[in-house]
Amino acid sequence: MTIPEADLSINPDLARKILTGFIKSEISRAGFSKAVVGLSGGIDSALSCVLAAEALGPENVLAVRMPYTSSSPESLEHAQMVIEQFKVRSETIEITDMVDALISRDPEMSNMRKGNIMARARMIVLYDQSEVFKGLVVGTGNKTELLLGYSTLWGDSASALNPIGDLYKAQVRQLSRALGVPSTIVDKPPSADLWAGQTDENELGFTYEEVDKLLYLLVDQRYSPEECIEAGFEQAFVEKVVTRIRRNQFKRMLPPIAKISNRTIGYDFLYLRDWGT
Repeated sequence: MTIPEADLSINPDLARKILTGFIKSEISRAGFSKAVVGLSGGIDSALSCVLAAEALGPENVLAVRMPYTSSSPESLEHAQMVIEQFKVRSETIEITDMVDALISRDPEMSNMRKGNIMARARMIVLYDQSEVFKGLVVGTGNKTELLLGYSTLWGDSASALNPIGDLYKAQVRQLSRALGVPSTIVDKPPSADLWAGQTDENELGFTYEEVDKLLYLLVDQRYSPEECIEAGFEQAFVEKVVTRIRRNQFKRMLPPIAKISNRTIGYDFLYLRDWGT
């Protein structure tokens, strides 16, 4: 079977207009005018920060750096580059003490558990700063990560709104270049910086370039796994990706509520705007 080449190109000007408009409308609809972004030094958080600054004005965006003792100094430097270039407000709040208080209970704790604790500790900090700054937390997870479940539930996956959640990693790179995110950040290997030497692609077992093409065909173009295999994708790779998509559906939705009434939240009562708000 012949499947057309996955075309992940976007119109940067149109995407910029849509996403800045989304940020401004969603934040103002909730009665706010400011945003808080966890700025890691990576490309995803940099793009969300830049979009928020353009949508709301840099004075209305608080970028929060939250290093752990093992965090790369380079990550702090790269985050500072974004802060200085786009003139957003900033805070640096170390999470080492709060994280180590829990980690110290189990000397045999795995890197995965430690990483999850760090991600959730950072979200505690962000939501605390959300109250201080009176702004909503803007998400930084891209479409590739969301589909693969490559995030920590109630950690880096938590936010009030997410402007880049419908952009694959390749599209995040395209838009970041167009918006002037420093090339040092755009070109470096993606990493959650949870432990020394950690990279996203080593953990996943495949590259973003490979998986973006497959995800686009599976999700956006609705080709079946069997059709993708026939088109040349390795069967083991396709099966691994499809399994991750299915297994991580629970991360992409609010907890399901057992239905016993006529209008259940999340099923029948969906939008406040139904009331004309």
